[in-house]
Amino acid sequence: MSARLKWVLYTLMSLALAFGFLPLFVAPDLTLHFERLHIFLFNLCAGGTILIYHTEQRPNLSPKGIAFCILAVIYALLAFFECYGPAVAAAWVLAALVENVRERRFGFFPKDFFDPRVRVTHKFHQASLLCLAIGLFMSGLVILNNTFFHWVDLPALELRSFFLGFSFPLSLITMSVMFSLVRDQFSCSVRVLKNIAFWVVNLGVILFFVFIIFQRFGWQLFASSLLTVCVILIFTLYMRLGIREQQKNFLTSGMCFLLFTAVTGMLYIGLHLHGDYDRDSSMLLLRLHAFASLYGWNLSGLAVLIRYFDFPIRLHSSRLIAVHWLTVTVLAPLGTHYRPFAVLALACYLWVLYQMLFSRPSIGLYSQPFGPETA
Repeated sequence: MSARLKWVLYTLMSLALAFGFLPLFVAPDLTLHFERLHIFLFNLCAGGTILIYHTEQRPNLSPKGIAFCILAVIYALLAFFECYGPAVAAAWVLAALVENVRERRFGFFPKDFFDPRVRVTHKFHQASLLCLAIGLFMSGLVILNNTFFHWVDLPALELRSFFLGFSFPLSLITMSVMFSLVRDQFSCSVRVLKNIAFWVVNLGVILFFVFIIFQRFGWQLFASSLLTVCVILIFTLYMRLGIREQQKNFLTSGMCFLLFTAVTGMLYIGLHLHGDYDRDSSMLLLRLHAFASLYGWNLSGLAVLIRYFDFPIRLHSSRLIAVHWLTVTVLAPLGTHYRPFAVLALACYLWVLYQMLFSRPSIGLYSQPFGPETA
């Protein structure tokens, strides 16, 4: 990946977190949807561009990738300024662009999903593109419903829910990278477990999203519990069969973030389900959940994708991961309430992101692996 593209991604990801803290620094009566830019810039603009780049496998970002990045930023700004008509058009053009990239790589019908002989890493990769295209198309429909036509009246059917849904393609492509680092096994049982994990993750998240829309907290808890069990299965396969590479440091840390996200998510749902709902504590838990998902799990996967052909790279993995965890689980959640923590969280995040994107390639094995390295 070129240095210019890395700087573009660095800027988008940095601005994303900065917009997350911006409400603390502006007048309270200023009713602007900063969370839309916070989510859009990271998940869709940066994450979607990385997904396109990784799919096309070119030395430099293709014209389609450049068009996607520019149009995604335009879509983010249109949604931010509530220019909903043009935003729908932008969303659907983006969906068509992503679908074109998917079809050129995998074909129109995703028949590979149903073929047990196809590697699971390829299935997750195609699913991430399909999910992004569908999410963009449906976000346009939600805008039309909520702003213009009002076909259905569901309180939870809001733009923010679909904007957060753009993080799911990033989770899927990270799963794809993880399984690409898992040794190919001829054991039928291992192959079956991999395919079960693929279907449980995809169908589980779809059902979970439906339960969110219809506000079925009991079923949300069931779906999240099932997904947590599946994540533990994937984590076990990855640790047992994963190839010993520096990438494994970041993805192991990422899986821990994902487990952390699952636990905080279930706690949040449980508070609603049992009526122990306190707005302040629930919001803190929700923000902790969101930061761990967005800047923990997703960032770990995106960092590996950006540096895919550079590993091993010259950095102290354990120290970087420790600062990453401190930033995401302590400083950033506190930063949504206190300005000094917001500034400190942003500074640490900028350092972590710079190290992930710009550390120079090295020769040989990495220093001080994170977590056990079992074959």
